[in-house]
Formats: sequence, C-alpha cells, structure tokens
Amino acid sequence: MKVSIFGIGYVGAVSAACLADSGHDVIAYDPIQVKVDCINEGRSPIIEKDLDKIIKKTTSEGKLSATNSIKEAVEKSEISLICVGTPSREDGSLDLGYVKQCCKEIGETIKDKDSFHTVVLRSTMVPGSAMNIALPILEEASGKKAGIDFGFGNNPEFLRESTAIYDYYNPPKIVIGASDEKTGKIISDLYKGIEAPEIITDIGVAEGVKYADNAWHAMKIGFANEIGNIFKDCGIDSHKVMNIFCMDTKLNISRAYLMPGFAFGGSCLPKDVRAIRSVAKEKSINTPIFDALMQANEEQIKRAYNMIKESGKTKVGMFGLAFKSGTDDLRESPLVTLANMLIKDGIELKIYDKNVYAASKMDGANRHYIENGIPHISKNLVEKPKEVTDYAEIFVIGNGDKEFVNIIQENIANDDTPIIDLVRIGKEIENRSGYNGICW
Repeated sequence: MKVSIFGIGYVGAVSAACLADSGHDVIAYDPIQVKVDCINEGRSPIIEKDLDKIIKKTTSEGKLSATNSIKEAVEKSEISLICVGTPSREDGSLDLGYVKQCCKEIGETIKDKDSFHTVVLRSTMVPGSAMNIALPILEEASGKKAGIDFGFGNNPEFLRESTAIYDYYNPPKIVIGASDEKTGKIISDLYKGIEAPEIITDIGVAEGVKYADNAWHAMKIGFANEIGNIFKDCGIDSHKVMNIFCMDTKLNISRAYLMPGFAFGGSCLPKDVRAIRSVAKEKSINTPIFDALMQANEEQIKRAYNMIKESGKTKVGMFGLAFKSGTDDLRESPLVTLANMLIKDGIELKIYDKNVYAASKMDGANRHYIENGIPHISKNLVEKPKEVTDYAEIFVIGNGDKEFVNIIQENIANDDTPIIDLVRIGKEIENRSGYNGICW
C-alpha cells in the first residue's frame, strides 16, 4: 500500500519506518527541513532503539522517503496517517492547531483526487475531536463526504518510548475506528502479518480507548507508589507485596471492577480504604489518590440522585437495596445512602429486594440493622415487585439481580417510563425510550 505519514515526530517516525519495513511504500511529511533530510539521508530524527537501522534499511531499499510538501505526500499515497503533535495548553486542554492545519491542507489536496483516499488520525486527541473538529475541516476543504468520497478513521498507537519498535510489532491490540466498512478494511490491511486482537469500532470509541489506557496506566503508577510509600514506613517490602498482587488475574489484573457503574460498598472496600488512609495519616504520608477514592464514590451516588431529581418524578421505585445481588448485606450499601438522600428530600419511595425483605423477617444482625439502623428506610420495603411497579413513576435498578429485568418487561408496558440503570443489568431493556444508564 502507498502510505503518507504526517509528522516526523516520535509516533510518525516509528510508524513510517515500521510500515516501510512491513513492505509498504511510505512517504513522510514534515515542515521542518532537518527532519525531512534525516529520513532522506537514512538517519533517525529521534533516539529510539533500532529505529536508525530500520530507517537506513528502508530508505536504501526505496521504501521510505520524506518531503516538506503536503501535496506531494497526498498525491503519492492512498492513505494518510496524521501523526502530528497535540501539545497541552496552560489550562490542560489540547492544542489541535497542527491537526487542524494538516486536515485543511490534506482536504484541499484530495479535492482534486479522483481516487478514494483514506485519512486516518493517529495523533492522540480527546474523544469527539475526530468527528467534531477534524472531520468538518476535511469535508469543507475537500468538498467531499466521508465514507462516500473518502475514508476517515482513527487508529490510536500503543507505543512506549524505548520499546516502540517492539511494541509496534507486538501490540496488545489493534484498534481501528472507521467511518465505514471499506475504510476499516483499508486501515486493517496496514497491519497484515502482525498478530494481535483487532477491533474495528466507532471512531469515538477508538479515541476513548487511548485515553482510558493512559489514564489507567497513570492510575496504576500512582496507586503502586502510594502503596509503596505506606508499606515502606510499615517495614514491609512493597515489591514483594505487589509481586503477589499481580499474580491475581481473577480480580486484580483483570476485567473485574473495571466496568463503569454505581458506587462501591459492602463490608470491605470502604472500611479498608479508610484504614489505609488512616495508617498513612499516622505516618504523615500524603495519599491524594486514596483520599480521592471515597470522594469519587460519593460523587457517583450524587450522580444517581441528581438523575432522579432531574426527572421531575416524585414517586420512585427502587429495585435492590443490598450493595450486591444475591446477598442481603446492607453494610455501607450505596443504595442505602441513595435511599436516605431521596427520603430526606421528600421523595416517596418503595423498594423491592427479596433478599433484604426476607432478612427483615429473620432473626439476625441484618434484621436488627434494618429495624434499628434504618427504620425510616425499612418501612419503604415491599414484599412483591408489583407493589413497586403499580406505584412508582420512575424506576431505579440498583443491583444486578436478573429478576429485575423480567419484572420490568412483564409489568412496565409504557416504553417511555423512566428507568435509571446503575449496573447495566441487561440489553433486554436498553432499547426502551425511557432507559438511561448512569454512565453509558
């Protein structure tokens, strides 16, 4: 394939060299002449392990060249990868000036091209930038329509400095956001021969993956450092702890707890977060990440509360009160907190949770807690789901008991009835016009 790369910076130089080494004919563009000269002379413009060797090899074979003419780069290629910088402004937002200018000039060039040209954003931009900023510029400058007259996509990179060449050929995944099926296939063909899971998805989702990845990587580093600081002062070898921690691929290094939803609760997480913060405080160690965990949890409860309030409905039916389905455990359940907030605000509430209701009739700690710890909530508990569905104007799904899906399907006929789902309980009800997920 004939490929043009826009921007001979870190991502652009590595992408250009590796694509050429994979057999594609690559022409790289940059307005800075010294970078263009480096490529054409077979030298790397950046320091990166093995990159200089690949550039020397591919330029000598005639597979890689560079230019300072956007027009030349576009006309000599079928697909253009935009790899220009997106630096931070003082307020933390991204400066997309290079992307905008690049899209404008590419658009003006493909205006006169008869063949189908594909434009792919590889620069890192926040979700929504491709469709709301880059695409309108391309379409206006070219006078053409994406997905019909030219291809448009997003293809985030997952390259780490110092191991970028290895990462290019051994990626954790290949993510392709495409305007149409044809474009997705064209971008996919760039990576033939590379073994990795390939995902072709919406352009916004592809942008989002890059940010989720980087935010998670930063979170992991901060988390490990805070744990390390605390454990060091406790006389514990934090590396030994984390080596064991990382062996757990069921809960720790896994999908577990990583699906957006409602707040955490129960007998362990809130208590243990508070405890680790208390230890740090005793030792005068700052733990901004751990401190923010409880605040973030409270904000998620407030988010659910605000969604209910904004509906304007005053009769609320809640499915689930225990923090997790299949249990009657109400210890630090965020649903209890939410119910409290609604009751204090004068909202009329009925709650159906068969396990909690059963516990309220049995001798034991939970019955004692229901009767004495939350008496104002316990009087809102009902035995039958129909007592909720016949009463409420808006429904809140609080935990993942699949029974709630059947209850809604069998008893709530009006598709417009507001339903706020805090757990993404099932696709069966997501097509209802009144359905609203807490963060999806």
